[in-house]
Amino acid sequence: MSAEETTAADPAVAAYIGERGITEALHFTTNKGALGIFSTGAVLSRDSLEREQHVQHIYTPNCSTRLKDAAWTGYVSLSISRVNKRMLSSSRGWHSTQDVWWLVLAFDMELLADQGVHFVTTNNTYTSCLRRGTGISALEQLFAESVEWGWYGARATRYAGTPDAWTTDPQAEVLYPARVPLRHLRAIYVYEEEHSDTIRSWFSFYPSAPRVPVVYRPEVFR
Repeated sequence: MSAEETTAADPAVAAYIGERGITEALHFTTNKGALGIFSTGAVLSRDSLEREQHVQHIYTPNCSTRLKDAAWTGYVSLSISRVNKRMLSSSRGWHSTQDVWWLVLAFDMELLADQGVHFVTTNNTYTSCLRRGTGISALEQLFAESVEWGWYGARATRYAGTPDAWTTDPQAEVLYPARVPLRHLRAIYVYEEEHSDTIRSWFSFYPSAPRVPVVYRPEVFR
């Protein structure tokens, strides 16, 4: 299923998103990945990227291997309201070279209501404990009072101060089929202030990319 086919929104999911005050879905990538995204006009799944000859010379996957969730490489992984900092930390270790840096793409929350979107309570590789599905019942599970994660019975728990818009486990995933079009993009967050000007300069080279705010927000990455 392609993103262009996910046009019918689920009204129950859309209503729940509004009730919890969710305003954005996030995807972190490298500067090289962002160039590919700008050139293709979408965030592509790993399967789509490997078939996209136009970006093969700059293709740098966030994750070094996807053997643990090989059946889901046709989907783009997003998070709700905050990035999966555990995965971001690992990805930084895999790409710790001077010419690679990180940014976060913030998408409109409306795409979460598209048909074909899967919601996962924790990291999609934790097959022994994750709960995965589509629709409102699956989305609600991401905000349960307690969610199991990992391999040894560890649990993430909501506390009095947990924002309503945050999933219970920070590793919870939204799996979007095939490609996330840039028409949903609302902002770009950077960790280093000087990267803002670099990204803004790309707009002139990719006129089809939306001119969105590029915001210095190091707290997003911490």
